[in-house]
Amino acid sequence: MSITVNGLDELKKLAGSDLGTSEWIEVTQERIDTFADATGDHQWIHVDPERAKEGPFGAPIAHGYLTLSLFIPLFTELLDVQGVTTKVNYGLNKVRFPSPVKVGSRIRLVAKLAEVEDVPGGVQITVEGAIEIEGGSKPAAVLQSLSRFYA
Repeated sequence: MSITVNGLDELKKLAGSDLGTSEWIEVTQERIDTFADATGDHQWIHVDPERAKEGPFGAPIAHGYLTLSLFIPLFTELLDVQGVTTKVNYGLNKVRFPSPVKVGSRIRLVAKLAEVEDVPGGVQITVEGAIEIEGGSKPAAVLQSLSRFYA
């Protein structure tokens, strides 16, 4: 369920709030292959299902950066900021990949709006997130994401 705010003042009031949990999405072999084609990273643990069965994870796994890139579509399910002119990814403070995402797994985002601070012309938010794997004991990724919203 998405939280909708209108403008920077409403966004500031959410500082420190839990944003909730996104819907699950499946990480398919097709998604992994498409990411491999887009990035040129065709390592066999990602794109060779037969060889990957014999590898350290027992199946093909998603690229860590594929998992990280899914933060944005998952995050947009949680927070909708309206009444701004521009939304920009500003960077990351921390990223870790504690557990691989095997092909066919479902993942979701759990996030908190840790901080909202003023920047010239807008605000910068810090979101603390964990991308969980359905049935997994450890998250696929934990991160601190920075975004900027301009009036």
